[in-house]
Amino acid sequence: MMDIIDFKQSIIDKRLPDGLPLHLQSLWHDGTGNWKIAHDLIDQLTDKQSAHIHAYLHRKEGDIWNADYWYNRAGRTRPQVSLVEEWEMLVSEYSK
Repeated sequence: MMDIIDFKQSIIDKRLPDGLPLHLQSLWHDGTGNWKIAHDLIDQLTDKQSAHIHAYLHRKEGDIWNADYWYNRAGRTRPQVSLVEEWEMLVSEYSK
């Protein structure tokens, strides 16, 4: 997979990497500022990774109740870090 530096560079270059898994596509679109596409990609998925990213997106949106629902579905708790730090943690975790 790609490391966080290359992932961020692909956002700067506005080039979605080929073959990027759906979870990372969602985070990539969020990184470009397109929350709606990021959410639409992950919204109907039911696996724990999707729930985790879904939780982050709702936290970013400011809908904390909904975010906490999705963190619970992912088997996680809302992290006490900035949104930027959480995004980086998600990219690192799901790009392994």
